[in-house]
Amino acid sequence: MKLIDITHVVNNDTPVFPGEHKIAISQQKFLDENGYNAYVVHSNMHTGTHVDMPMHLLTDSRFAEEFSLDGFIGRGLVLDVRGEDVISMRAEYETLDFEGRIVLLYTGFDERFFDEEYFTAHPVVGEELGAFLLSKNIKMLGLDTPSPDRFPWTFHKALLEKGVFVMENAANLGALLGVGEFEVMAFPLKVAAEASVVRAVCRVI
Repeated sequence: MKLIDITHVVNNDTPVFPGEHKIAISQQKFLDENGYNAYVVHSNMHTGTHVDMPMHLLTDSRFAEEFSLDGFIGRGLVLDVRGEDVISMRAEYETLDFEGRIVLLYTGFDERFFDEEYFTAHPVVGEELGAFLLSKNIKMLGLDTPSPDRFPWTFHKALLEKGVFVMENAANLGALLGVGEFEVMAFPLKVAAEASVVRAVCRVI
């Protein structure tokens, strides 16, 4: 069995969306003093690789803990969209099977995760491709960028309204090119929040 990790490391240097609280990981107990080691993590749920749920941008009362795990696991489909500032529709996409898939957009922008412009100059999904994806019964859209769009988050909201989860800040999606069929697992914490950090992993079938 081959597993491919598509998750950014979370530590005190992990960048966050401008205006959000920085993550803080600190050791509170020490083996030589307390008999055990223990760490405390203070973070918003959108730090690093994470999944957005409807409450994030919509009037919705459901927390992450309330969603079925089925929505966070499924057959994957990766689209190589490197070099596109506005990710466009292609004729070849009409021939692909999107039904029930977790669709991953490989932009390569994760290489700029620590650059200042990562959160402001990232690629976005074009209107035609966005409409196409919304017309398909996909489970989740994942990207190696901080968002599929920018304010006022029109496409982002449209995905969540259809019950399509959004995984942001994925990493290492290039490792999926040419592997054939694979399954994506991006389970949220069983947490009372509108989003959750995840350990996203792909299993080559």
